[in-house]
Formats: sequence, C-alpha cells, structure tokens
Amino acid sequence: MSKMGSVAYKSLFCWFLLTSSLFILSWLSVLRSTGQSHSVAFGILPSSRLLRFPENWNLGESVGERANWDKNVGKCGANVPMLRVFMYDLPSEFHFGLLGWKGLGENDAWPDFRVKVPDYPGGLNLQHSIEYWLTLDLLSSEFAENLIGRSAVRVHNSSEADVVFVPFFASLCYNRFSKVRLGQKRSTNVVLQEKLVKFLTAQDEWKRSGGKDHIIVAHHPNSLLDARMKLWPAIFILSDFGRYPPTIANVEKDVIAPYMHVTESYVDDSSDFDSRPTLLYFQGAIYRKDGGTIRQELYYMLKNETDVHFSFGTYQKDGARQTSKGMRSSKFCLNIAGDTPSSNRLFDAIASHCVPVIISDEIELPNEDVLDYSKFCVFISTSDALKQGFLLNLIRNIGREEWTGMWKRLREIEHMYEYQYPSKENDAVQMIWQALSRKVSGIRWRIHRNRRFSRTIAHRRQAVSSGSIPRNFG
Repeated sequence: MSKMGSVAYKSLFCWFLLTSSLFILSWLSVLRSTGQSHSVAFGILPSSRLLRFPENWNLGESVGERANWDKNVGKCGANVPMLRVFMYDLPSEFHFGLLGWKGLGENDAWPDFRVKVPDYPGGLNLQHSIEYWLTLDLLSSEFAENLIGRSAVRVHNSSEADVVFVPFFASLCYNRFSKVRLGQKRSTNVVLQEKLVKFLTAQDEWKRSGGKDHIIVAHHPNSLLDARMKLWPAIFILSDFGRYPPTIANVEKDVIAPYMHVTESYVDDSSDFDSRPTLLYFQGAIYRKDGGTIRQELYYMLKNETDVHFSFGTYQKDGARQTSKGMRSSKFCLNIAGDTPSSNRLFDAIASHCVPVIISDEIELPNEDVLDYSKFCVFISTSDALKQGFLLNLIRNIGREEWTGMWKRLREIEHMYEYQYPSKENDAVQMIWQALSRKVSGIRWRIHRNRRFSRTIAHRRQAVSSGSIPRNFG
C-alpha cells in the first residue's frame, strides 16, 4: 500500500508541475500578443509641432546626457521647430515712425527695408534696441529665399500663429519721447501707451487668449511704465525684473533678453592669460541707488590694488572705445548690480572675451535654461564680495588653465549675444525666438485652464442679463 501511495503522490506532483507550467506559458503568450509598445504615442498629443519631441530624441537618455546639448552650441537651433508669429500692422507712430520714417501713403505701415532700413539712434540707445531687431527679422521672414537658420516666421492668419507680436518700440519711445515737448500736455510716451492699451484690448486676438499669447518688448527698465499694469498677462521681453512686482513679470512667464553690447566685438582675439595684464576691470557709475550701493563699497576696497582697474567712467564721447580697450587687456571684468540687477556691462565683457565676475544677487540671465553660465562666468554673492579680501583671493586662485577654458567658452557662445540685420543662425534674435518657443506649451496650458468654466460663466452672464427668476421663487 505504501508503495502504491508513493507512486500516486509522485504522479499528482508531476501533474501539478505540468499544469502550472502550461498555465504560465499560456499567460505569457497572451501578454505578448496583446501587450502595448512602450514607445510614446505622439499622435494623441496636440498637433502643434512645438509640443512634440524631436524625432531623434531618445527617451531613455539621462538628463545628464541631454545636458550635453549646451556644449553643442553650433547646433543650438537644429531641432527647434519654427515659431509661427502673427504681428499686428500697427500704425507707424508705434514703431518706425519714432525713427522719423514716413510712408508714402496713409496705409503704409512698414518701410520697404529691401530698399532702405531706417537707422536706429546710436550710443546708449542701442543697448535696449531689441524690439527693432525682432521686428526687422519678422518682416524679412516674408521675403526670405529660405528659412534655414531662422527660428520664427511671420504668418498673417492669427488662428495659425503660436504667438502674437506687438511691434511697439517701447524703449525708444521712453528714451526719446518721455519728456513733454512744447505744445504738448502729455508726452508722446504716455499717449502712445494709452493708445496701445486701447487697441490691444479691443482686438479679437487679445480677447481670445486674454493677452496670454501676446509678446511685448519692454527692455528698458522704465519703458511701458504706465501700460505694464494693464497688459501684464502678455509675455514681456525684459532686461531684468528689478522694477516689476513678481505678479506682473517673472521668470516663468516672461523672457530675459541680452542687452546689445556697446563695445565692438573682438573679432581677431589672439590674447592669452599672460597678455592681459589687468586682473580685474570695472569702469562705470560708482554711486548708485537701491542695490547698486555695493559699487561704492567695492570701490573703496579695491581702488588701491595695483592689478585692479576700478574707476568712474561713461560711454559718452570716447568712453566706449576706452572701455573696450580696458576690457580686452583684462582677465576678469566686474559686473556689479546698479539701479537694477543687470547692465550692458556683462555683454560688453562677453564681446571682449573678458571673463565676467557677476555680483548681483537678483540677476536673471538670458537663455539660462540652455546655457550654463558657470562655464564662462564667476558668480559671487554680495555678502561674500564685501568680506575683506574674499573677492581678490577667489579671483587670484583661478589659474591659467581654468581661465583659458572660460575664455574659450566665451568665444564659442559670443554669437548668441549679437544683434544684427540680417539675423544669423543662433544669434541674439534667433535665441529670443527660441526662448519664446519654449514658452508656448505653458501659454497654451494657461489659456486652456482659464477656459474650464467659460460655459458656466457665459450662462451666468446670460441669466443676469435676462433677469431670469429662480424656479422656487415665491
């Protein structure tokens, strides 16, 4: 009996193993036949090209590997889709009319730049001329033989556009027309801002998005001073956020654009660590208000150092040439907070291949989401900079090899800070369009989110206007 029991037990055990194996194999077969691919189904995403991954993007890559994109600066715009921009045909008084241009007819909104491009005023006016270069680039995109190297193109149907550009030369208007002139009760700057607000808020494009997809350039810190509180839903292109409350302008919503450098570009730079005798260079206004009081304190700390140039100076007369000469003969150039967190001195230093030393706790930098500024700039907090000996000890500890690496990086990225017409691939103009492209998905998210209760709001307004009475009344 025990022998028969043993045989029966072994038979049951073998049968259990066989049935279990068949069960597992059958489930694996079912899973394989019905399983979904793990690749992303891009077809279900919104149709805009700006929300799609590049075709060659490997989703399995690490963030660190993708960070190498910053190093391939020459290919910066290679996979960036074309930004479609609708631009208002504002009367010339808002843009080129401020430069003295007049059309032949009443309906002439734009100059024929293929014949003559209106000149922009020189000197310090140029540092905030961003709206001028962006407008020229959009106008020229309509006549370009090819779009290679471009990051934006003008479209004439606003429903096809990703963003809406407002061609108001706000910085020029402030610089040249902010004073009340003879025969005026109010300045041209104030009048044009009022007209702009009235025009924009009446447009279907503004009403459709609440202004969230509109682009307004206000690079001078004092430009658009009256209208900014009414046009705040728009994306502002600014130099910094120093004179804006965070509810009006912030890094999530808006774009920081570089100043146009005033010093000349250092085209044939054959200098090296030893051929730049000055360790640290600063020339500019020393006595400033607000956060710029640090300039005065640093001046008294550094003025007697033999290898430091720290003096008062302006860009007037021969000042720009002297600054350029001084920066080109210096290893490091100080960029210290002034009345606002930023200044064009940073971009003059980049153009001169002088490693910037940034002492400005509240500064925001252009394209910092794709550029690692620590590769070509030195950052020092205000509190550390004011410690006796801290600044110079840190700078003097940067040796030839490290400095040379930063100097080479400056030469690699300097084209990203060049404003020019015609614009070139990955120059300052194209980098601004690319920065705006990266904002588009956020714009659409905000617009769509605000439409959640549009039906109930409309119904509520209709009920109020019709004076309807609740059913259970009385």
